Amino acid sequence: MNKKSIENAIKELRKEEHKKKFSQSFDLIVNLKDLNLKNPDEQLDFFTVLSHSLGKKVKVAALVGPELHEKAKGVVDLIITQTEFDKYAADKKLTKRIATEYDFFIAQADIMPKVAQVFGRVLGPRGKMPNPKLGSVLPGKGQVEPIYERLQKTVRISAKKSPIVQVKVGSESMKDEEIVENIVLVYNQIIHHTPKEKSNIKNAMLKLTMSKPIKVDL
Repeated sequence: MNKKSIENAIKELRKEEHKKKFSQSFDLIVNLKDLNLKNPDEQLDFFTVLSHSLGKKVKVAALVGPELHEKAKGVVDLIITQTEFDKYAADKKLTKRIATEYDFFIAQADIMPKVAQVFGRVLGPRGKMPNPKLGSVLPGKGQVEPIYERLQKTVRISAKKSPIVQVKVGSESMKDEEIVENIVLVYNQIIHHTPKEKSNIKNAMLKLTMSKPIKVDL
């Protein structure tokens, strides 16, 4: 991917006409081609850890039993203990609220069947169920802080129904070079996960939350 073209796109997006009263996110859009998305082997759905955090706090909730409760205290942004699960099972609106508010969910491994029963119908379709591949399903003796720190730099890359990947790669508060490094890493990961690698890439664009996309040279 052409780093100079990425730098130019970032500079163009930082111009005054795109300024808002909040720190916007930079999104990378990669349009794919020649993929049969009806074939699960050609779908994209994976997590990757960026070189730099996204410049905005990633909110993490923990669904835990007593073994992980103390370790999660003071680390995650919300703790829901097993004794509170019935409250969420009885109030779907409450479950939907936390599903919207929190980016990732950590769970204690030995209570995962109960987690799936109570939260699965809401978190599952949103792709937010605690995931062993992500490292967010922890044993009772596991350490919460390392996974919390890793999630601050983790993004999900997905193209299952349409051949488009759109993923956050940074924010306006970050340095240009940090955003560039995140973009290159994500792009290389997408290439690595497509069957024909670069031949499956149609084009790539960069945008801010409230801006139109700018094409980036590959």
